[in-house]
Amino acid sequence: MDLLQLMQERYSCRKFKPQPVAEDVLGAILEVGRLAPTARDQQPQRVYAVTGGALAKIDACTQCRFGAPAALLITYDGAACWRRARYDDAPSGEVDAAIVTTHMMLEAAARGVGSLWVMHFDPAAARREFALPKAEIPVAMLMLGYPAEDAAPAPAHTERKPMGSLVHFLR
Repeated sequence: MDLLQLMQERYSCRKFKPQPVAEDVLGAILEVGRLAPTARDQQPQRVYAVTGGALAKIDACTQCRFGAPAALLITYDGAACWRRARYDDAPSGEVDAAIVTTHMMLEAAARGVGSLWVMHFDPAAARREFALPKAEIPVAMLMLGYPAEDAAPAPAHTERKPMGSLVHFLR
């Protein structure tokens, strides 16, 4: 399957089989996150792979696990990320974490694993449950699992704004 087809067919999965994600598959997903580009290759991302009984930590932070048998908490180390110091000192960490999460989400889809990117979680609960160091900022959770037989995209999944309202060509 080519990348465009993968991106067209991938959807936010909200119903998972209880079957665990195979360890080698989870490892491959995590490897793609490790290889993802980050600003100045600082690699400030930190990924917590959560399975089994530790999923209770995820459940303490969000109601959006939907039975996923695996979850990733993606954070960034604010002390380790590149900063746009010359201009406004903006940190790259959130963008870096988003790039890493997107790469892992697409690798999951390529391997037949459903995913759901969750930003609807309590960051204070994530800090507490995962004993995050002070410099680590939680950005996203990625729920992972094999889609249930009756899993389907949300109704708005295929609704997209016209290209002209999203892209502006300057020549």
